[in-house]
Order: sequence, then C-alpha cells, then structure tokens
Amino acid sequence: MSTNRTAADAEGADPAEPAVAPAEPGEGTAAGQRVVELLWDPPAPSARGRRPKITLDEVLDAAMALADEEGFEALSMRALARRLGVGAMSLYTYVPGRDELFELMIDRAYAARTRSQASQGWRQRYIHHAEQALAMYRRHPWLVHANLWRLPPGPRVLTISDDLLAVGRDAHLPLGEAARVSELLESYIFGIARGEIADAAQASRTGESADEHWAARASVWERYFDPARFPSLFATWNSGFYDRAHDDQADLHFALDLILDSVERLVASTEV
Repeated sequence: MSTNRTAADAEGADPAEPAVAPAEPGEGTAAGQRVVELLWDPPAPSARGRRPKITLDEVLDAAMALADEEGFEALSMRALARRLGVGAMSLYTYVPGRDELFELMIDRAYAARTRSQASQGWRQRYIHHAEQALAMYRRHPWLVHANLWRLPPGPRVLTISDDLLAVGRDAHLPLGEAARVSELLESYIFGIARGEIADAAQASRTGESADEHWAARASVWERYFDPARFPSLFATWNSGFYDRAHDDQADLHFALDLILDSVERLVASTEV
C-alpha cells in the first residue's frame, strides 16, 4: 500500500487505498512488488469472461493526458476516474496508488527515448541523450516532479540508463566514472527543463512574461543597486549580455560542450 499520499489525492477526498498483503521476504513491499510486476509483466486482457471496461494502457494514457493538459497537481485518482468514466475505487484494481501510477507514467514517457548509435563517437552519443531527454521533459512537463535518484526500475528507464553507461564504457571510462558522467548529464538536463517549466508555469499563473516581470521591479536598479557593491553584475549588465536575444539551443550546447570537454580530458587521462 502506498504510504506517501499526496495533497492532490487528499483534495476531493479520494477513497482510501485498499489494504495489500505483505510481500514475501526479499521481494520488497507488496506495493513495490506490484509496481515491478506492472512495469515488467502487465496483465494481458482476458480472453474469457466479461471484458473489463478499461485496460491498464487506457489508465496510463488517460493519466498522462491529464497531467499533460492540466499539470501534475491535477493528477489524482479521483480526477483520473472522472476522466475515464469509472469509479475511483476501481482504479486500485489496476495500480496500488497514485505514487505507483506515477512510476508507470515515468517509464512510459521514457519510451520516446532511444539508444544511441554505437557507430557514433561517445561525444555525439552523449549529445543524443541530452537532446532526447530535454525533448521528453518539454513534451511531458510533469516529469520534473520525478526523483532522479528513485526512477522506476522499468524496462524503458533501464534501457536508457544502460545505454548511458555503455557510452562511457565505450569511451574506456572506468565504470564508476561512466556512472558519474551519466548522472551529471541527466541532472544538467533535468535542471534546464525544470527552469523552463517553472518559468512557463509562473508566466501562465501571473500573466506576466519574463520581461514584464523584471520591468515591474525596475525600481531596484535606481533605488538600491550599487555598482560598487556589485561590480561584476554591473559590468555584465553594461556589456549588453542580459539584453541579448535568448537562443535556447545555443545556451544548451554552451554548457553541454563544457561538460563534454571535461569528459574528454577524463577520457584522455585514462588512455595514458
């Protein structure tokens, strides 16, 4: 049974999750075991008896569509049930709870990402993963609510994790270094996506663009900003950097190239 009920579930008085019997020793919790089974061996539609009104695939499709359209905060078992036209309690026959549902959604979203081409150099393969990850977050903004250190151990997530490690291994990095580079790359892209999505959400909530936000606070520069106290900020401002036209792709690759240049030095050090 999920022990981490969220505010989105509590609001609207979602029905309590049904009790689940303990799992066998060494297999984790019952809910954990259940979500692993759903990730790897989801039940096939029965050929006998009465056909279920909905399938697990339809539950996941509806959950992702709900989160895409209305945001992660709108995702609750009750809201999902309304979208599907079923009772909220019936959803617990498909997933143990909202947290486990989210795990299934994450793994499903990772299906859009593919392994890199082994024929390409390691640098281009890392770029492939960075660009695909950012595209995935932009397609499904709710993914920034995931915990990178607790991603679901599903086949799609593990496929990408394995390929990222393979890139490092093919570059002759020690396994530990390959793992660190993989984590650094994914964390960097996650941070970019989270910033973009948070800014878009604030603009939608307030009705202010970024330029309008800063224009509304323009008095700080005349009344409080002291060039002698903040000389580097003042010099950068006067250089026109903050007035430049933003190029998301150029900004992405500027930092990505710095990361990969460091990896290149690391690769070279292992070849000595």
